[in-house]
Amino acid sequence: MSTMTLSIRHTTHYAFAQPVVHALQRLRLTPKETQGQRIIDWSMALENAHAELEYDDQHFNHVTLIALDPGAREVTVTCAGTVETDDNAGVIGRHSGHLPLWSFLRQTALTRPGAKLRALLREVSGPVDEAPLDFLHALSGLIRDRVAYEAGRTHSATTAEEAMQHGYGVCQDHAHIFIGAARAAGIPARYISGYLMMDDRIEQEATHAWAEAHVEGLGWVGFDVSNGICPDPRYVRVATGSDYRDAAPITGISIGATAEVLTVGVAVESRPTGQQQDQSTQ
Repeated sequence: MSTMTLSIRHTTHYAFAQPVVHALQRLRLTPKETQGQRIIDWSMALENAHAELEYDDQHFNHVTLIALDPGAREVTVTCAGTVETDDNAGVIGRHSGHLPLWSFLRQTALTRPGAKLRALLREVSGPVDEAPLDFLHALSGLIRDRVAYEAGRTHSATTAEEAMQHGYGVCQDHAHIFIGAARAAGIPARYISGYLMMDDRIEQEATHAWAEAHVEGLGWVGFDVSNGICPDPRYVRVATGSDYRDAAPITGISIGATAEVLTVGVAVESRPTGQQQDQSTQ
């Protein structure tokens, strides 16, 4: 079995036009301990903020609730660590967690199909009941053909149907379309946020997103529509949910702080398995 050791550094920086009066942020930035993925080390550093509470949510996502310091004009959250991953051909395995499998058949506001998505679903070849895995691969390929990857033209509130109408989107939109179509076909599906090591660069502008569908006999299977593959050892699962809102890296509320400017920097690289982490980078 192929195994990789990935070193990750994720920095999120906020700048506010006015001093913060009160703000809480919910962070889903700690990778999951799951089949085919082991956390060797992971740390979170906060500037002008402090942790209030840590807990696991209904999806078994590890959540850190932080409060921004009153009067802060800038806040930085830096996560860094090392994760070991296996190549399981995208298969995560049996369902576990607090939520029943049928809950992943329910559409959300972000995944609910409209006329365009339902029309695309009718084009997918192959019987969904007899060969669900083939059906899902065909669905993924068709979405990739019909919805071009174009950054900066959609946003976090763009729905699957809107992305279908536009004919463009990013990994989040591809995942929502896949999830909405799979659920409409009677297949449980969920949203995944995490990291992907790019082959051509270390520094990235954002985290990555893909989808998983539950296939009888295999369990949860991942589909990265944007790249046309099932996740391999270059992928690190951080959070799962019914859609982006359940798995968003950072959500929250603020009072007395307007014109928020957010910049994100992500670096993911491979290092030889067994190599010791350089403590100076923590």
